[in-house]
Amino acid sequence: MKSILRPAFVLLTALTLVCGVLYPFAITGIGQILFADKVTGSLVLRDGQPVGSMLIGQAFSSSGYFWGRPSATGPMPNNAASSGGSNLGPTNPAQIDALKTRIDALRIADPGNTARLPVDLVTASASGLDPEISLAAAYYQAGRIARARKLTIEEVRGMIDKRGKPQYFGFFGEPRVNVLTLNLALDQRR
Repeated sequence: MKSILRPAFVLLTALTLVCGVLYPFAITGIGQILFADKVTGSLVLRDGQPVGSMLIGQAFSSSGYFWGRPSATGPMPNNAASSGGSNLGPTNPAQIDALKTRIDALRIADPGNTARLPVDLVTASASGLDPEISLAAAYYQAGRIARARKLTIEEVRGMIDKRGKPQYFGFFGEPRVNVLTLNLALDQRR
């Protein structure tokens, strides 16, 4: 029995050290060296303090800020601990009511805007945590933000253009912009 247990215990100890200690420390170290901003959650710092992440959306509601995509996470919007969509179908009455409410809120916030509403401003994503909106959604909000911040619409559009990102690999998705970086840029214009 001793001849069976001893090698099993030695193998268990060796694999625990290699797989449970050495490998995680090595991968974490390599990540810290090569991708320091990514392994720390892609945090955005202002005055040395974290104000958000490039990877998780935040709920902005002031008329002087860009609004992100609606979040279906519970019990609060953009809750990373509860990532997921509503799973409501397009004909579900609760989904239809949520869309009407979101459309009404956008129309009330900017009553003079007769442009077509971009779909990503009224529909929640599958994760509920989208940090980015389409360029069309950002341009749609430019007039409201320009009036609230006493800027020209050209200045706001220029900020969007400067921070816009192209499609992934040139053809996946659509051009987009990170809402947090736009709002931080607006705050720096004070």
